[in-house]
Amino acid sequence: MNVTADLSIVSLILNASAVVKFVMALLAAVSVMSWYWIFRKAFAIRAARSKTDRFERDFWSGGDLTALYNSAVNARHSTGALERIFESGFGEFTKLRAQRATLEPSAVVDGARRAMRATFQREMDNLEAHLAFLASVGSVSPYVGLFGTVWGIMNAFRGLSNVTSATLAHVAPGIAEALVATAIGLFAAIPAVVAYNRYAHDIDRIAIRFESFMEEFSNILQRQMR
Repeated sequence: MNVTADLSIVSLILNASAVVKFVMALLAAVSVMSWYWIFRKAFAIRAARSKTDRFERDFWSGGDLTALYNSAVNARHSTGALERIFESGFGEFTKLRAQRATLEPSAVVDGARRAMRATFQREMDNLEAHLAFLASVGSVSPYVGLFGTVWGIMNAFRGLSNVTSATLAHVAPGIAEALVATAIGLFAAIPAVVAYNRYAHDIDRIAIRFESFMEEFSNILQRQMR
């Protein structure tokens, strides 16, 4: 028996039982999808942070709010999340301020705040999209791999019933192929868990910046109503 050839990774995968092959293929596909969303979310969060920095610089530079609003409306396809929050709030404020004869100043500001809050929720939903998938991959993949491992070990020991003298050479390939399933499960799970924790932290920080801006902008609108 050529142990080196029989216990190579490729040989173990090709000679695995149908159930273990299915588990390996499923975990490999999940891992590929996980890495796809890991890179997509990395680019999305980086872009959101960059556009937020840029808009905050423009906003706090002391420029005219109406000009800033018009710029956001005209370049809507390239604006960031914070800019869209500002656009929704200032747009609602402008509409309600035209009715200030029939509305209390506090009602005008509250309307702008509600508009910003609705846009804030939509933007956060977009940023958090597919994070649940990464969390699921991180939590479920090890158990799927463990299922393949248990099944492979069961087959390995079942094969011992057909031999009169059991040796390590008889059971080693079955156990080795079973452990490959666990390894693939961990390979899929670990990056997903790390990415999920990192992205959840980054998105929380962005959300805090959005909420702080909404409160500060609401105070500015309140002063304009006096």
